[in-house]
Amino acid sequence: MTSAEVSKGPMLLTEQRGGVRILTLHRPAARNALTSHLIEALRRELAAADGDDRVDVVILTGADPAFCAGLDLRELGATGDNAARIAAADIPVGHPWRPLSKPVIGAINGAAITGGLELALACDFLIASERARFADTHARVGVLPGWGLTSRLPAAVGRGFARRMSLSGDFVDAATALRVGLVTEVVAHDQLLPTAMEVAVSVVGNDQNGVRTLLESYRRAEAHLLDPALAVEDATSRAWMAKFDPSAVAERRDAVIDRGRAQNRNAQRG
Repeated sequence: MTSAEVSKGPMLLTEQRGGVRILTLHRPAARNALTSHLIEALRRELAAADGDDRVDVVILTGADPAFCAGLDLRELGATGDNAARIAAADIPVGHPWRPLSKPVIGAINGAAITGGLELALACDFLIASERARFADTHARVGVLPGWGLTSRLPAAVGRGFARRMSLSGDFVDAATALRVGLVTEVVAHDQLLPTAMEVAVSVVGNDQNGVRTLLESYRRAEAHLLDPALAVEDATSRAWMAKFDPSAVAERRDAVIDRGRAQNRNAQRG
């Protein structure tokens, strides 16, 4: 793949710019909601980027208007296949993908909800558009997190604010996300990808052995707290899924979507 070459697929776009691989969730009509196929495609492309010597940094973003609305509720309510993909034999407990040896920058262009919030939290750090919104609606949908939210969210925003987000399901705007430490920067919407690229290029310009060793050191330093917390979440999620009824999600799907859209509109007007 040459510089600035783009390959298009039905669910995920990949682009290479110098040493930066850009992955774009691409189900805009469905707000980039996660089907089982999109989860597998994302894992596959991230693994490919990690093994590609031309890639030093990955940027993960979404096709407007959303970053990711979480699990696709149609599939969740019909078969639950996407929920079944949360855990995978080759993915460590509490991770949406096998952790990369290279930095992953989340460029949050719109709403990051529930599973989408978990994808964002799994990135090494986040840069947000002014249009970004964040919400944890697991409790509204009737599923539980399995990608580390109950550990990574309080680590980012603090214990109380994390519980407020999870128990209420309310949206948090970009300015509040910056204030509580969920994102590192908020920029004008049309400057999101250029800003993320500018930061990524700064990382690419450093000694890559040093970058990757330092990143691994950060992760090992966090592991004594993160790993036990991920194990607790995994056990809780597995017990919940053992009695999970997809039809219950199907019944409440429209109400969940309508409530979320109303809150997002109110947040945008505010």
